[in-house]
Amino acid sequence: MLDCYHLAKKDATMSEKILIIDDDLDTLRLVGLMLQRQGYQISAATNGQQGLEKAFEEDPDLILLDVMMPDMDGYEVTRRLRQNPSTLQTPILMFTAKTQLDDKVIGFEVGANDYLTKPTHPSELQARVKTLLARVNNKKSGTGSLKDLKRGYVIGVLGARGGVGTTTMAVNLGAGLQSRTKAEVVVAEMLPGQGALALDVGVANSKGLVDLLSMNRLSDITRDSVRELLVPHPSGLKLLLASDRPRDMHLINQNANYETLVKKLAGLARFVVLDLGVGIQPFAEKILPLCNEVLVILEGAPNTITHTKALIEDITELGIPKKNIKVVLNNRIRSETQLPSSQVQAQLGHEILSTLTPAPELFVQATRMQTPAILCQPDSLTTRQITKLVDFVTEREALPR
Repeated sequence: MLDCYHLAKKDATMSEKILIIDDDLDTLRLVGLMLQRQGYQISAATNGQQGLEKAFEEDPDLILLDVMMPDMDGYEVTRRLRQNPSTLQTPILMFTAKTQLDDKVIGFEVGANDYLTKPTHPSELQARVKTLLARVNNKKSGTGSLKDLKRGYVIGVLGARGGVGTTTMAVNLGAGLQSRTKAEVVVAEMLPGQGALALDVGVANSKGLVDLLSMNRLSDITRDSVRELLVPHPSGLKLLLASDRPRDMHLINQNANYETLVKKLAGLARFVVLDLGVGIQPFAEKILPLCNEVLVILEGAPNTITHTKALIEDITELGIPKKNIKVVLNNRIRSETQLPSSQVQAQLGHEILSTLTPAPELFVQATRMQTPAILCQPDSLTTRQITKLVDFVTEREALPR
């Protein structure tokens, strides 16, 4: 069937793949064969939904898109493509019979890179395709791979000791990012056998992380397989949950699976917040270099400060620049043993990005409501303090990478 059409004979030296989305089968055949003869790899879809699925899974270098299609037109397809980090930068050439100027303007407004009306001479279509792909190649050579440009922003959250609030920080940062940007945000527990987030936010526990770490073939860890294991939360977050069965902890050594998983997550969401737990786990050498930011959480107790200082040194030994390591002082309880932030910073020898004041009543309320604390009391001091972290992350994410 043509909706499963692929180039039968691929040139191993040709890297450019073109996805054609058009409900007209004759157009698919003629345009597909013409571009195939130019040496391109061709994939095709006969409707908008199928086109989105193929675009997210196959990561084409260019999308040739019809506008007038049933159920989902080309404008809506383009909007959804631009909302997903994996296709945010993919060139889109609208190829349609709609010839009015307003139609073209709408196409450019929703995110198309070029607009060509049917019928057109084959040489013009070939020239437009070649020009758009040349721009892609320029980006590859000037700023790194195109996949890097599409990659979501990954934040790793960890602490030197248990009980400092890494899970709480991860889910509240994620909720704040989702509320601010309305984009796809994933919060992922990374320690199998130690899952706690499901109970905190009132969703059924899942073995999503365990299932992915148990896969024997890395090729089985695809965007689709990861997406299917994400648990939606009413806040808008998508959660990858670890099991709460201690027997699953042996999977902590599946370094290759971890690396592949995080790369797939980064292709599914604009922001990915990883709850990395305590210390440098066996998979950290693979995971931490994939993080755009590393948030180290501590409380103001002398022993915790000493352990956190050592943790930061260990992180830098993995090649993580100090400028990418940010410290958050989380004073979870009111206690005279908690040192003030200025003294913590002096002993730590590392700048503290943000300080959270004690708010035990708020977090008890959040647990009862089964929702992130930042959403329980939007005007609270704690919410404002976490919002500053959200501001920091969104500002950093907007910078060139």
